[in-house]
Amino acid sequence: MKKKIIVTGGAGYIGSHTCVELIASNYEPIIIDNFYNSKHFIIDRIEEITGFRPDILDTNCLNYEQLRLKISSYNNINGIIHFAAYKAVGESTQKPLKYYQNNIGSTINMLKILEDFKFSSFIFSSSCTVYGQPKQLPVTEESPILLAESPYGRTKQICEDVISDYSKANSTLKAVSLRYFNPIGAHPSSLIGELPLGAPNNLVPFITQTAAGIRKELSIFGHDYSTSDGTCIRDYIHVVDLARAHVAALKFSEAKKNGLFEIFNLGSGQGNSVLEVVQAFEEICEEKLNYKFSPRRPGDVVEVYANVEKAKNEMGWETKLSLKDALKDAWNWELALRKNLITNE
Repeated sequence: MKKKIIVTGGAGYIGSHTCVELIASNYEPIIIDNFYNSKHFIIDRIEEITGFRPDILDTNCLNYEQLRLKISSYNNINGIIHFAAYKAVGESTQKPLKYYQNNIGSTINMLKILEDFKFSSFIFSSSCTVYGQPKQLPVTEESPILLAESPYGRTKQICEDVISDYSKANSTLKAVSLRYFNPIGAHPSSLIGELPLGAPNNLVPFITQTAAGIRKELSIFGHDYSTSDGTCIRDYIHVVDLARAHVAALKFSEAKKNGLFEIFNLGSGQGNSVLEVVQAFEEICEEKLNYKFSPRRPGDVVEVYANVEKAKNEMGWETKLSLKDALKDAWNWELALRKNLITNE
């Protein structure tokens, strides 16, 4: 019998790719998503890729009683992968209460669900933003947790604290926090990918939409940072590699007899500047981008990239796909969206 896994935010960008990898690994995802920041056709695409259609529980993770009622009809659920959260760094600086209420409240509710139904594994979608502006690179899981540069980052720090405290009080909890660096790209089938509603908050969809003529120009926030070309440096990871890491984390937790709370960095292990990404896209996709330099954006750190040795040594996971692979897949996804006249608005 296949193990069932609850995937909150499973219709979203990383969630949908993770559902595909879960199905490929003989798990049965049950998606919880209220489609606040995703679209229903993504479920059709998951089915098209895998031949399996996940169940959908259309509800908000802040609605504990409804969550409990809907989950109670299932048996053989083994754990939860918790993606559902607001994630725009810039917006979080403008609407901090929205982010604190949603991101922390939903995490607490999912831990309560785990406790109520005695599920064993809890995989948490965290972020490299918990490191703030690191004093030493690359960052390891032991790097200091500095003051977050945004309310979004602070919610991830607080959620990790909540999970840590809960794990100390619950010896059966097998929790893993995955600190993502910068997910980009799309599934190589071009059937699922990043689908920002409205103007993108992330670099690569803004690049692809600009190249496709959806956006007039790309704004690069800041050209006066203390980096080689003056633009921010990030660690970009292909979303398929990131999705695979969630399956690895789930298997890692299932293999343990006792409770745990482990943290893993997920990145490529190297940094690329914004300008390097733009230039790589122009080369790979043979598209000239119209871009301009704009003032720095609140909440952005200057430079961050990961040491990923722990994930490799303990989970047996490492990236297989390159920056160029990710940019090519992202561009093919953008072209597929335009061909099918799917709007991002």
